[in-house]
Amino acid sequence: MTHAPTLDPAAGPASPAGPAGPVLDPVLDVHVVPGADAPAGAPLDLLIEIPHGATATADFTAVAALLTSALPESLVDFFHVNTDAGAPELGLAVAQAFVAAEPHRTAAVARCRVPRTFIDCNRRLDATADDFKAGKVTPGLPPWISTAQDRQLLRDAYDRYLAAVAALVTRLTASGKTLLLHSYAPRTVDVEVDDQIVKSLRHAYQPEIEPTWPLRPELDVIGRGPDGKDHTPPSVMAVLRPAMAELGLTVADSATYPLHPSTVAWSHVMDRPGRALCLEVRRDLLADPFAPFHEMNIGAAKVERLTGALVLALRAWT
Repeated sequence: MTHAPTLDPAAGPASPAGPAGPVLDPVLDVHVVPGADAPAGAPLDLLIEIPHGATATADFTAVAALLTSALPESLVDFFHVNTDAGAPELGLAVAQAFVAAEPHRTAAVARCRVPRTFIDCNRRLDATADDFKAGKVTPGLPPWISTAQDRQLLRDAYDRYLAAVAALVTRLTASGKTLLLHSYAPRTVDVEVDDQIVKSLRHAYQPEIEPTWPLRPELDVIGRGPDGKDHTPPSVMAVLRPAMAELGLTVADSATYPLHPSTVAWSHVMDRPGRALCLEVRRDLLADPFAPFHEMNIGAAKVERLTGALVLALRAWT
């Protein structure tokens, strides 16, 4: 099985630290990819953020071992259904191809190591349940995180992750780009996020039921806000759509989710208008095969197939 790449060779699993209690470390991996002609320490031309980048079973078990909350049985099944398998591999491939095409550029990949099963680093934690429903997204802190110790542990990790990404954004050039990269399951499976989540998902993915759920677009650019205003850079869509069409793939326009204030992605786009883009890639285009309740093998050929078209669009981004 091919695991998601470890972007920082020094990174290790979450571990306890001292009398103050456990600490999640690391909260992210950062891989800086300089072009062959880029000067050392050059500012970033491209930042690829993968906020749901904890994709290995080991990512889940390392954090679960530190928690005191009573977790639902077999919660790791939900982890695998819900995490963005393939996004780390695709992000790294895109960064490498981007600087290979423009050797004077420098790119970086920031991959979150905190499983969204426990806290979602792409959510505003002060958002309400109604906010999350309006955004068609899962909550930032799930109901099974029930102890104050766990909430503090996870909130600390969340804060450190967001601060690290914010620091990377300050390293972007004035025209630098941020790609917020995600992968999503092939179908929209509508189940409640509660203590019965695993049972509900097992039922939803039964062979006779799974095909009845709506099929998601192969790629979806999440750029329209709740008011319908489009925040997607037009130059990106002008290239991305025909480039993916040559591969027989369609690119939707916020068909699955809106760009919503309950997400951190909204803040990225609002803070740097025209310089941040949120993209969902259907997971069966990356996984080989798509297997919802298991750590997925990510096909190198599948990643390579999408990389060229994405790099064309990023290079056209003005």
